[in-house]
Amino acid sequence: MSVDNAVQQTRGAATLSDVPSYPDVPTYLNILGNLHIWEGDGWKKESMAWKTSAYIASNLSGMPEFTFSGPNARAFLSRLSINNVEKWPIGKSKHLVMLDENGYIANHGLTVRDGEESYRHFAAMPWALYKAPDLGIDVEIGMREIFIFQVAGPSSLEILEELTGEPLRSLAFLEIRNIRIPGIDPAATIELSRIGMSGTLAYEVRGDLEHGPAVFDAVYRAGESFGIQRLGWRTYVVNHTEGGFPQQGCTFLPAAFADPGFVSHPLFGAALPPHQTSGPFSGSTDRYDIRARLRTPFEVNWGWMAKFDHDFIGREALEAEAASPRRKTVVLRWNKEDVLDVFSSQFEQGAEYRNFEFPTTPQSPAGDHADKVTVDGRQVGVSSLAVYSYYYREMLSHSTIDVDLADIGTQVVLHWGYADGRIKHIRATVERYPYLDLPANKDIDLTSTPA
Repeated sequence: MSVDNAVQQTRGAATLSDVPSYPDVPTYLNILGNLHIWEGDGWKKESMAWKTSAYIASNLSGMPEFTFSGPNARAFLSRLSINNVEKWPIGKSKHLVMLDENGYIANHGLTVRDGEESYRHFAAMPWALYKAPDLGIDVEIGMREIFIFQVAGPSSLEILEELTGEPLRSLAFLEIRNIRIPGIDPAATIELSRIGMSGTLAYEVRGDLEHGPAVFDAVYRAGESFGIQRLGWRTYVVNHTEGGFPQQGCTFLPAAFADPGFVSHPLFGAALPPHQTSGPFSGSTDRYDIRARLRTPFEVNWGWMAKFDHDFIGREALEAEAASPRRKTVVLRWNKEDVLDVFSSQFEQGAEYRNFEFPTTPQSPAGDHADKVTVDGRQVGVSSLAVYSYYYREMLSHSTIDVDLADIGTQVVLHWGYADGRIKHIRATVERYPYLDLPANKDIDLTSTPA
């Protein structure tokens, strides 16, 4: 398929539901072109699920899966990505990070190598399609609509084994396996991957979008006795913040939104909300400053992925930054008394401070949010959206901050509010990153997990 045909197919794809309608779930929203749960089992229960039981989430569904195939497919992805794609076993996943010419993250997402000359890229924007004509590399590009369900938490493996009726604990981190689900068309290709963003044991279940509602319900029913929760968009970014996974559209804006050609393109940029590309943006920084909302790989602690052994878009800018990185991402823990002052202002006469919406502010979209972070009146960083962690009973945020101030215990001041409104100076402390103090997915020994 040509690039133009793939783009046309992306634009013209039918909107399908990827989750069933449950009578006890009151609010659904069409986000990313598909029906998603806004709040499933209550945000407090949902935010506890990846530490104490498990959740199922559909929030990554809605963006199509792209395939790149042919003898030049590897060279094509190499030209786009900061990662080395040469040493990549077939059947394994890789998190590819793609930049614009200025070294900012334009797009990132998971990619699977299916064969010697075949790759699948999903949960990402069509940046590769947009840049394909400029690269001049002959590659076959295809597209299909898929569902992506995340099943995460200490009970996730038991639930999936209950669902499939087969042992799955030999599936290693980043590996993929096809599974069969009772009640689902046996001809359907459903794959399971041990990957996730919660910071704990997590898996993704993926397949053709038409099977999404039935698969979602099958996982949910298999997990009811294990206490599974249906995680909605309202709580989705809490696990990113606790687990230390920055995400475009959630904790920063992709630089594709700052590319005039991408934004004005009738197929790529037509569906983007105008405020996400030109402002006014959210937060106490200049509300039209898009740079405050962009990130480089080093600023989100992904600099280690960059391999300067190949030519890629943005290499010159990234290599210059690598010589002396200026900022990195940390977790900020907000001062409780200052947070309570924000609530108190809602009950006083006069201009109140910007209110908090639990568990995340702003709730959706959130990637354009940027608050000033200062020390002794000097700006030293930018903080992303505010998250209330019910598990820790703390207000937290990710912040890019000057590297010489990134040590745990450093005291800073976060400017909460809008640049043209009343600002609350909230004291905050640099804390561990990631903040979640539970074993990470890749480090969990599954030999002791109940069968």
